[in-house]
Amino acid sequence: METTAGGPVTARAEVAALDDYGVGTALSGLVDGPGYWTRDGSLAAIERTGRYMAGTWQPSRPDGDPGKAGEGSWARFIGRIGAVALRAAAPSTREERRERLLALLEFWAESPFADPAARLRTGVVRLAEGAPEAVRDERGAAVAVGWAGSDGRRFVELRTGEGEPPSLGTVEEAREVPRGWGSAEQLRRLVGLVRERGPAPWDPKAVGVLGEGTGLGRAAASLALAGLLQRSCVPFLDAHEREVLRLKVAEAEDGASELARLTSLERLELLADVLPEDPAELWEPGGMRAVAERLAEAWRARRGRRTTVPQRTLDAVVELGLLRLSAAEFCAAFTHPEAEPGLDAPLDTWIKNSEHGPLLTDARWDVVRFQERLHTVVPYLSWVYAELPAGDPVRDGAPGLVRLLLERLDHPGLLLRAGRPAAGVGRTVADLHERFGFRPYAGPERLDVASIDDGLTVVMDGAVDRRGYRSPPRLYFRPAYHGDDERSRTLAAATSDSGGSLDDLPLVEWLRGPACARIVERIESAALPAGAYEANPAASAPEVVARVAGSLGVEEDPAALYLQLLALPAPTDRNVRAWNGWKADRHQKAAAVLVERGLVVEDKRPRAGRKVFLPGEWIHAKKPYQPMEAWKAELIGVRRSYNGRLENPLPLPTRTLPELFAQAWALVENGSGPSM
Repeated sequence: METTAGGPVTARAEVAALDDYGVGTALSGLVDGPGYWTRDGSLAAIERTGRYMAGTWQPSRPDGDPGKAGEGSWARFIGRIGAVALRAAAPSTREERRERLLALLEFWAESPFADPAARLRTGVVRLAEGAPEAVRDERGAAVAVGWAGSDGRRFVELRTGEGEPPSLGTVEEAREVPRGWGSAEQLRRLVGLVRERGPAPWDPKAVGVLGEGTGLGRAAASLALAGLLQRSCVPFLDAHEREVLRLKVAEAEDGASELARLTSLERLELLADVLPEDPAELWEPGGMRAVAERLAEAWRARRGRRTTVPQRTLDAVVELGLLRLSAAEFCAAFTHPEAEPGLDAPLDTWIKNSEHGPLLTDARWDVVRFQERLHTVVPYLSWVYAELPAGDPVRDGAPGLVRLLLERLDHPGLLLRAGRPAAGVGRTVADLHERFGFRPYAGPERLDVASIDDGLTVVMDGAVDRRGYRSPPRLYFRPAYHGDDERSRTLAAATSDSGGSLDDLPLVEWLRGPACARIVERIESAALPAGAYEANPAASAPEVVARVAGSLGVEEDPAALYLQLLALPAPTDRNVRAWNGWKADRHQKAAAVLVERGLVVEDKRPRAGRKVFLPGEWIHAKKPYQPMEAWKAELIGVRRSYNGRLENPLPLPTRTLPELFAQAWALVENGSGPSM
């Protein structure tokens, strides 16, 4: 039994009742190691720690301590408790989580942690074997608040006397705590207001203020104003939370992805001082907008400001379902590429040992971020060019991004993945000596496997698993030395059949190729008026539209629609109307002309998103792949899978859209067009 001068107690009954597996979830994103928070007693342990340090609680045993709360990262709340308070007041917070947060704020207000005059330190201490985990005397108190690790123990220290407070052991790191929002009076007032009035009202205009001030997408800005929510499961918001924040499931997931690189400490620091001096202002008109302004200022001070991207562009990128980058990160790669991780400086990479075999690495793991962008922006560069309007900041930024990527690829210290050897090329490094020579790779560390390095290509033997099976060799290459020479042709021949989705070589070759150069030239030419789409042939290829109209004896609208049906992979009704600026009746009128002439057929087909189709075979596909007419698939180079379906991504384009429209019409003119 624990005792105080007032009699036997543990934690307050209302705290103990709330102290269960929900504590870690309520604090998710603001603490580290949420798995540690599934232990009973977390909230009570934080309360007892504060009371122990204040001298109002004493363990029943001389060697007792207040107990553990998570892994101890809650100590960062000192001077930053405003982050917890914002989440507790947010209307999107689930009630069972809000109760835990309010309980934390209530007993925090009674602790030394909420006293601006308290002399507090936090840090890391190494305890001697058998030493107590909590000490207190007239000079102060210290408590080890985290579990033991190789780097020592987190601790909190309070000084109440003139001399040094009692010590837990050897202090290896210590710092004064920050002084931020969250006095005892402010915390009591906020908790009282939430209990009396309910959570603060949600203000969508505040989301716009934060987005405009930071460049964050609408979803990420919403999650930030709700207390920098973290995705811990999928879907991580329930229907009520999404309704309050006015987010769809895909938007919420994308917003969480945009914020995912923030650490728990960064989240706390961003939110520490955004609440008003008087918490009642949160319930006043414009109260959340003032919070948004302060949060935007804190964000810019730490992370700078991204170019604001139109919401329609962000929404369109969200619909792409990107796996590696959030919509905002994708757009930022185009609008401000020189500030993006992995692109902001030349990158030196090398190969090191790992338990899974040779691994490509660098000093800061920027190669991962570089490849995230390489494998996302390059495959979707043609989408940006074709399906965003002229004048859009993302589309306008494409040439600058391409130039920066080419500059980074010309750095001699960059080594990237070329893939696996093609079938029949070889199963070991020994099989590849005749192609690539005998000189071994010389990196910063001695490798566990055999290797070859011919200056362009690096070959590494695969690792041997527990069954004794050796994986195929891995090939790497230095883009700076890749070109039209014998070594490059040897590499191409050795990897021609690998086609791995993680391979960098095909993307590098396309970036340096003529199709990419012509797309960049097309964007920079400003051939389109602001707001026009390259996917609209009436704007991008008017001479081709005129030839089609003249040959078929139709008006411009049916001619343009026919070209779109011939050449574009997804001419859905919604897309065509957006690209062409048509209303439904204009679109239907143009389609009716094509049906009447026998050029297209009316039908209903799964995932087509349209009502008219080219005659001939239709190839089905499941998400994320695009179903389409077989004639069109052959035109744009989409490969069928073994089962005859389209289960491969769209290939990198070999033509600009005006060239593709012209090619499609040329095939029709010479009698090779689609037919039944």
